[in-house]
Amino acid sequence: MIMLEVSPKGIVLPVKAHAGGKLNGITGEHAGALKVSVTQAPEKGKANNAILEVITEALGLKRGQIELVSGATSSQKKFLIRETAREELERRLALILSEDCG
Repeated sequence: MIMLEVSPKGIVLPVKAHAGGKLNGITGEHAGALKVSVTQAPEKGKANNAILEVITEALGLKRGQIELVSGATSSQKKFLIRETAREELERRLALILSEDCG
């Protein structure tokens, strides 16, 4: 189960990133974080941008609703998601994980 954190600004989504992978996509869940793989190398923010795009598309978000708030140089990242209820985000995550990883 993904461990979402509610903050005054929105919902914090923990992500376990894998840069330099074979495909772009959500690959499951690990230790309470959403696992995301991208083909971009982890240099000059390219992988972070690719991860952001994967999450935005998978969760049906607008680009302005999501931002990286910690972990820019780490595989453990946190993204802030705005303007989405926790229950709705949990529903979307459950659907993605059951489709892509089941």
